[in-house]
Amino acid sequence: MPLIYDRVALIGLGLIASSMFWAIKRHRLAGEVTGYARTSATRETAREIGLCDRVCESAREAVEGADLVVLCVPVGAMGEVAQEIAPALKPGATLSDVGSVKRDVIAAVAPHLPEGVHFIPAHPIAGTEHSGPRAGFAELFEDRYCLIVPQEGSERDAVARLESFWQGMGALTEEMDAAHHDLVLAVTSHAPHLIAYTMVGVADDLRRVTDSEVIKYSAAGFRDFTRIAASDPTMWRDVFLHNKAATLEILGRFTEELFALQRAIRTGDGELLHDYFTRTRAIRRGIIEAGQDIDAPDFGRVKRD
Repeated sequence: MPLIYDRVALIGLGLIASSMFWAIKRHRLAGEVTGYARTSATRETAREIGLCDRVCESAREAVEGADLVVLCVPVGAMGEVAQEIAPALKPGATLSDVGSVKRDVIAAVAPHLPEGVHFIPAHPIAGTEHSGPRAGFAELFEDRYCLIVPQEGSERDAVARLESFWQGMGALTEEMDAAHHDLVLAVTSHAPHLIAYTMVGVADDLRRVTDSEVIKYSAAGFRDFTRIAASDPTMWRDVFLHNKAATLEILGRFTEELFALQRAIRTGDGELLHDYFTRTRAIRRGIIEAGQDIDAPDFGRVKRD
């Protein structure tokens, strides 16, 4: 595959950026990849493991001459970073991101950008509970969706080029508007994460169940809650603060469903419970049929060394 971009700049060097770098290099999608991380410790780790062709000492230095700049920082920091790098962006460059919130990111980033820079938000729906530059691996995006969120007036050639870039890393791409993206992710990611955090917190509060019992006797359901709740706290704090409306809407619906199930349990309505669980099993089958998980023990997770 020919190079898609001569130079790519990754701002923020955690799991997603690290995985992007290894995938870019494996598939030869860019000639050079520069990178920047806020802390000197992360920059030193990146240099130590060979993450990025050049690790820079400032975000502005990293983006100079880049054809594609990808913001891989928590969504709450994207506006500030955009303001910092805006004067150094190359005319005709594409600026993108990997955040799981879109409306607030667009509102925070777009006002800082100079004319001639293509702002095309994106969101790879891929990740693990691990974070940091050492957590990345080239296969993270393979057969996972990356949602592309063009802006009104986005140049179609720039959008197509960005889609080809993500496809080159193994991702499936679809376009979606920002408002719908935020609603979809509230259903599929944000509310489930909040519920997982809550359930783990409840277990911590139940003094009749000791810490050792919670750890030793964790069934699959609770164990998966803890996996989800181990995700990066800064990232998830920002997600909930910047996708309030959609998340609160879905949580309201969740509360209604939970009350209905509580009532069924209290009244012994086994038929309602059985019908409800039968319907929800179909969603799991749909995920497997769509190739977004496999029907295997341990929730299809492959243990990596």
